[in-house]
Order: sequence, then C-alpha cells, then structure tokens
Amino acid sequence: MTADPAADPGTGPAGGEPDEAARQLYLAILADGGRLPFADAVEAEQGALRQLVGIGLLMPNPMDSCYTAVSPRSVSDRLGAELRSEATRLLVRAENLPGALDSLTRAYDGMRRPSESSGGAVHIEGHVHIRQRISQLVSDCREEVLTAQPGHRPPDALQIAVLQDVQLLQRGCSLRTIYQPIAVSEPAALAYADEVTRHGSLIRVLDEPFQRIMVFDRTVAVISANEDHSTAAFISDPAAIAFLVGAFERDWARADTTDWAAALAHGPAHNAPDRVGRLLARGLTQRAVANRLGLSERTVAGHISRLRDRHGAQTLFQLGWLMRGGRGE
Repeated sequence: MTADPAADPGTGPAGGEPDEAARQLYLAILADGGRLPFADAVEAEQGALRQLVGIGLLMPNPMDSCYTAVSPRSVSDRLGAELRSEATRLLVRAENLPGALDSLTRAYDGMRRPSESSGGAVHIEGHVHIRQRISQLVSDCREEVLTAQPGHRPPDALQIAVLQDVQLLQRGCSLRTIYQPIAVSEPAALAYADEVTRHGSLIRVLDEPFQRIMVFDRTVAVISANEDHSTAAFISDPAAIAFLVGAFERDWARADTTDWAAALAHGPAHNAPDRVGRLLARGLTQRAVANRLGLSERTVAGHISRLRDRHGAQTLFQLGWLMRGGRGE
C-alpha cells in the first residue's frame, strides 16, 4: 500500500518530538539518500510517516513521487518560533482573563451566603446546603485545607471530592487529611487517596476516635453540629479556629503514613468484619468498636453476627477469646 502524500499535518506529537518508530524511519530514509518513493511506503510505516510529515521532517514531493527529508535544524527553528508565539498568546490570554471574568467575579462575590465574618458560628442545615457552602469555601481557598474524615465516605461523595480536590491542588493549595483505618478497607477511598496524593495531597491514618473537621486557610472551620451530620457549624472566631487547628496538628503528629498507591494495587488491606474482630480481641466493647471505626453500632452488630457464625462463637466474650487465638471446646 502506498502512502498518501497529503498526510494530515496535525498528527505529529505535541512539541514536535517524533516517537521511536518515526525516528527509526527518518534515519532509514537518511541512510537511503534522504528520499522515500511513495511506492516504497508500506502499511506498517503509515503512522511514522504521518508523524514525520506532520512535524515537517519529511516533505511530500508529488512531482518526483517521493518524500524528501528536511533538516531537523530548520524544523526546530520553525517549531520553536511557533511555540514561542503560542506561549506569548497564552500569556496575553492569562493576563486578560481576570478582566474578562470581572463581571462574573463581582456577581459571585455578591451572592447571598451565610456570613462567617461576625466572629461566631453560622449553622447550616441540610446536606445539600452544607455541601454547597463547602464547595464555595474550596473554590475560594488560596493556601491550605485541613480535614479530618472519620468513618466511611460514600463512593459518590468521593467521586465529587476527587474532582474538587485535584483542582484545589492544581491551584497550588495544600491539602492534608486524616482518615480512620476503616478507609483502608474501602476501595473507593483507596482510589481517591491514590489520585489526590499523586497531585500532592498528604493523607495519614489514625487508629483513634476523632471528630470530623475541615479548616480553610485557617480562617473558617466546619464541624458537625449533630450526630447525623445534617447540621454543620461554620466557625470564623480566630481563637476557636486556633484551638481546632491545634487539635488537628496533635492528631496529625500521631497518625501513620500509608503508601496509597501500593494499597490500591494490593486491594483493601482488611475488610470491616476482620477489623471489628481484631478490636474485639483487644477487649473493646461493641460501642467502643463502633466509635473507633466510625461506624454505627447497628453496623458493628451485623459484623459481629457474621463473625460469630464464622467462628462458631455463642457469646461476645467467646468470640473475643477465639479472635485472640483461643480454641473452642
């Protein structure tokens, strides 16, 4: 099959760098005198040919029915000038962008929202309204976000969080998060952690009970105001924020680091029932296990029921003993 002398010039790699196949084809053409007859081009060379023509290292010559090699030096000069021109154009766009969005920025700043500037706390009810306000705080953040996330995070919430948090990190903000060990047993949380840590986020695991908290630029803190997290308090008092940040830093210092990429590759380290069993083996009560793992007592009771069936235990005490390595009668 012969090559199309009018190959698409837009198929070359970004930046004008040919891949290995295109390089080898160019060297072979040079070794053959710098010409490749159209009739000699084979099917396997079509991708490499399109790259070389698109970059400009080969020029179709219909009069002689061949491709002619072009000096890489002239190609480099041309592409360098084009890239510099494109860079200048992008810089001008970047300079003009704030002005172009100025009216929208003023409208966003003027949007009605709860005010945290009074120095106290504003309570917002309803998960939808809470998530909306947190999204606004994330988009307004310029330096740092601290979060402590105990317990399970729903996969759909993590899908939203990963897009939001990656954008935050790409703006140059820092993001530190504390998880409980239950996060290691959740595939969606592992995938989230792997993605955001690849963009610079830091995540640690703390095997202790702690409270849910978010702190934005150390000027606004968000905490749950009731047990089902349907009401949140948005705090702007500097003294209260300093206290909450201090508590976060103490937890952060005690928390453990995790290789999230390895954890994702190897799958969840331990499932929830096994972790419940290990805590029972250490002598914790059902309520203490629920608090430690950030689970409801009903969920823990379900795990205990499955563990009792698995190990043939009649009582919670017997289950704990068996989980410690004991043997039944």
